[in-house]
Amino acid sequence: MNGKKMGDEHPLLADMYSFAMMQGYFLNGIDKDVVFDMFFRRHPFDGGFTIFAGLEPLVDKILKIRFSGEDIAYLESLGIFKKAFLDYLAEFRFKGDLYSMEEGTAVFPNEPLIRVHGNIIETQLIEGMLLNYINFQSLIATKSARIALAANGGGVVEFGLRRAHGVDGAVSGTRAAFIGGVGATSNMEAGKKWGIPVKGTMAHSWVMSFDTELEAFEKYAEIYPENCILLVDTYDTMKSGLPNAVKTLKKIKAAGEKTFGIRLDSGDLEYLSKESRKILDKNGLEEAIIFVSNEMDEWIITHLVRENSPIDAWGVGTKLITGDKDPALTGVYKIAAKKGKKDYKPCMKITNNPEKMSNPGVKEAHRFYDDAGHALGDFICLMEEVPELLEKIEKKEPLTFCHPNLDFFEFKLKGYARAKRLLGPVISKGRRVTEKKNLSDIQKKAEKELLSLDGTYKRLINPHIYKVSISEKLKKVKKEFITNALETH
Repeated sequence: MNGKKMGDEHPLLADMYSFAMMQGYFLNGIDKDVVFDMFFRRHPFDGGFTIFAGLEPLVDKILKIRFSGEDIAYLESLGIFKKAFLDYLAEFRFKGDLYSMEEGTAVFPNEPLIRVHGNIIETQLIEGMLLNYINFQSLIATKSARIALAANGGGVVEFGLRRAHGVDGAVSGTRAAFIGGVGATSNMEAGKKWGIPVKGTMAHSWVMSFDTELEAFEKYAEIYPENCILLVDTYDTMKSGLPNAVKTLKKIKAAGEKTFGIRLDSGDLEYLSKESRKILDKNGLEEAIIFVSNEMDEWIITHLVRENSPIDAWGVGTKLITGDKDPALTGVYKIAAKKGKKDYKPCMKITNNPEKMSNPGVKEAHRFYDDAGHALGDFICLMEEVPELLEKIEKKEPLTFCHPNLDFFEFKLKGYARAKRLLGPVISKGRRVTEKKNLSDIQKKAEKELLSLDGTYKRLINPHIYKVSISEKLKKVKKEFITNALETH
């Protein structure tokens, strides 16, 4: 057995049932190849889109899975795992294939975001890890995108460290928030790890540490004349904070600085921002920005923007980094096919709740666009259909889009300009086959994806439902599978 601790690969980041099933497969000599799909069932926040995030760190972890001597000793101490199985784990390496949508893609319920091919043991092992990375980061990236859209071009800084769900929640959450559209973070650890710009102002404790508020502002400005943002609500925003800030900022401007401003962290932000703007402008500080914080979310920001509040930048913390009222993405990982004697045979979950039934078989997804580059809908078909589908796309032939669950609900897609294949190879036979993506490029990808969506999908209230449909053949296979399964079981 390997007695060396390998680092932070976290091979035990899996549910107990995964290890129980893995040992069961091993002891029974079951080594068949299978295909798993990762998808989710509904958008978070009652929204109309989700931003796919977490892929790059997930791939790194999968490829680094190693069971150290310490890991093996722990499993052995549980008294339920056989030596032969533990010896197998000591030499374990992931050798399967992983296909995925690009990180930063706008995604929708019930379509495969990730497809994993491999033997039943290795594909089972990564379930918990995969869902942990993708569910959390996609949730936070989506929340961030909603906030960035609400800000309507205003800068957004992520302030979530102190309210995040643990250390990893803070660091991973900041990464996801950057993908979704925030421009910077207050989290220094995340800034170092991910290369995200870091920004910060001051706390009320700085102001309260000096004999006067004016002295606190002047001392801060002496040390940090560039990008000097003064927190004006420690005592009284309008009677004390703002007048003292004006005195300090005038000196900064006279010295040649051009980037400075105030921060509002409490009170009626609409009233205070408007009054502050009047006073700043009256004193020749038109360049001064107004930065606000205090329990911000997309709803509050939307209201303030709609009321023409002169706010230039937003600090968003708790309600971004925690997901607020919707704390988890509904992502699941389901077996879709298993290898028979010649080819893969479809599998699917049968349940009394039709909405929780999965789509069987090894599948591919395509997204269709109009002439303006706007997404029209996503189309899921079996892999065996892809060559014929590509021929139809090349000829711009109409395609039948079937509802995944309801009979007789279908439509013909006509007049599309192009289509894009959504799932691409990332890991092949245990080796990475794509270059690692720069985080800034992933953020740009998400921004481009959001631009491709009609505004009706991005509104906060009753967003339009984006069409994710299946092919006629997949619909037929699904119905036949359900019928046969019910008769057999």
